[in-house]
Amino acid sequence: MQGVYPRLKSKSALKVAVKMQDEVSLEATSMFGNEYDGDLYSAPDGTYYVVGPDPYTNRKWYATITKSGDTIKVS
Repeated sequence: MQGVYPRLKSKSALKVAVKMQDEVSLEATSMFGNEYDGDLYSAPDGTYYVVGPDPYTNRKWYATITKSGDTIKVS
């Protein structure tokens, strides 16, 4: 599970931020270094599983982000 920055209070807030193309970054949480860490819009195509609002202390919502080219879907 990865986090997102800025810390968003809900999955619906994440959907709105992506739809409005606000600045959203993925935050790697793995100790093994196998997760993307950086701007969502520059991320490689693929599926990302995120948790929020804080991946370490407050896991109230979960989402799947699928990126394919310029298309980003949050579900």
